[in-house]
Amino acid sequence: MILWLRSLLFLLWFLLVTTILSLLFLPVLALPRGATVWLARLWAQLTFWGLKVFAGIDWEIRGRLPKSAVLVASKHMSMWDTLALYLALDQPAIVLKRELLRIPFYGWFLAKAAAIPIDRGAGARALRNMSEAARAVLAQARPILIFPEGTRKKPGAAPDYKPGVAGLYGQLGVDCVPVALNSGVYWTGFLKRPGTIVLEFLEPIPPGMKRDAFMTLLESRIETATSSLLP
Repeated sequence: MILWLRSLLFLLWFLLVTTILSLLFLPVLALPRGATVWLARLWAQLTFWGLKVFAGIDWEIRGRLPKSAVLVASKHMSMWDTLALYLALDQPAIVLKRELLRIPFYGWFLAKAAAIPIDRGAGARALRNMSEAARAVLAQARPILIFPEGTRKKPGAAPDYKPGVAGLYGQLGVDCVPVALNSGVYWTGFLKRPGTIVLEFLEPIPPGMKRDAFMTLLESRIETATSSLLP
């Protein structure tokens, strides 16, 4: 009962913060991108404050944070991952489904602040467009964030890494930094279980590896480290 109540309090906080910021800062969309980035970080920080106060969820970062233009490939278990990585990294551009940009308010801010959209029905053209957008981001010395499985996975679920991450890695010629996490243990849909979520940055994979070797190494590093973080 206490877990349910604490989760409800956090949900109410999250809805309140999201609604107020969306309405008050809608004019920010007309300003330079930096203003939207500031707003997005404020939203994430307030969300995490509510998580800690109401749901008892804190977080910690392990490993070395990437400070340059790199490709960051992260495990994905919950909405928490996107918020945490946006706070941890320096203005990352997030590879995501184009459909998300159609969501009122959330999608509008995402498109302005951090998006590299993918049209999954466009085939090879989608990879070309994604690569061009990614190069523009790297030219600004910003990192690119991708979730290589393309969707959220429950803790312990069988991995399903998609080839898009290998396509980006091969075309961009930059380090790929794998990321492990255990957010799905604590952020389980509506219920939020108290504890400390770990976000772990792993040893970078240098550019130039063959596609199959890269995919094998990436999956091995992320899955091994993630498994060690699970109960």
